Amino acid sequence: MTKISVQFVPVTVLDVDEALAFYRDGLGLEVVSDVSNAGFRWVSLSVPAQGGLNLVLSAPGAGRSDEDAQALGELVAKGAMGGLVLTVPDLDSLFESLSASGAEVLQEPMKQPWGPRDCAFRDPSGNMVRINQAAEEQIS
Repeated sequence: MTKISVQFVPVTVLDVDEALAFYRDGLGLEVVSDVSNAGFRWVSLSVPAQGGLNLVLSAPGAGRSDEDAQALGELVAKGAMGGLVLTVPDLDSLFESLSASGAEVLQEPMKQPWGPRDCAFRDPSGNMVRINQAAEEQIS
């Protein structure tokens, strides 16, 4: 069987600079590249704990037709684009840091019936980001 790995996870955002404040400054991801072309911008952010995995922030119109960009922008603004699930060793510390930065809190840290202890935020564009406590660090 072929080994497959994920390299890029696209995250559509309404404003790349606002999103950078959340993903880079709030979550601690590192900018790998910041590329502009035809009036659009793609910013790749590395996930330090997973070498080779990058989130790629871009606006709805980046590489899409005007009609598709408008439809996608409306979905992003409604928070209907699904979300990311991240894992950290110290959930409480990250929760406090993100909360203090002004990020929109959807759920404070709590133990979920399906297993993990987690919390949830919305990025500045409305995308949901759930953050799990790493399994070996779970508090009963």
